[in-house]
Amino acid sequence: MTNHLVIFAKSPHLGTVKSRLGRDIGNLAAWQFYRRNLRALIRRLSADHRWRTYLAVTGASARWSEISPPPVRLIEQGDGDLGQRMARVTNTMATGPVAIVGSDIPEISSAHVASAFEVLGRHDVVFGPAPDGGYWLVGQSRRRPLPQLFRNVRWSSPFALEDTLANLDRRHSHAFLEQLIDVDDEASYRAWRGR
Repeated sequence: MTNHLVIFAKSPHLGTVKSRLGRDIGNLAAWQFYRRNLRALIRRLSADHRWRTYLAVTGASARWSEISPPPVRLIEQGDGDLGQRMARVTNTMATGPVAIVGSDIPEISSAHVASAFEVLGRHDVVFGPAPDGGYWLVGQSRRRPLPQLFRNVRWSSPFALEDTLANLDRRHSHAFLEQLIDVDDEASYRAWRGR
């Protein structure tokens, strides 16, 4: 079975991405961080042939060709909240495990993604937790049906991971990867730059 890696990204337009970060460091600096990080992330992760890489986008735009190399498949996220969009994308993938990562996690490496797929060989779900209470990766083995994993999740809150875990029952196993910084505000931006 093929492993599927999906990078979730917003259309990289000035003033429309990283709005919380933009309030702290300025919209131009936030946009530059987003574009630079997204481009590097796509190139780094799509170069690994252990999985197929997809870029799930909002707002189809000619600008994606500047950021995404040709082997990466572009797909639309569609409408709804983050959970509805992640569920839709996961359900449209061909057979095999699916891992979804965010586009604002500068420290994601191919080793992290490989670990996620390795964990999915033994567990139903894997999470890469973030210090803010969310997660930088969620993966599903898709060997058997799961409950609605993203139902009633308070997105962009300290409860996102906790709410998602509450949707699992005892029949479904899960595991965690290491914690990585999700750059959403000035504090996380400075912490990342300090590394």
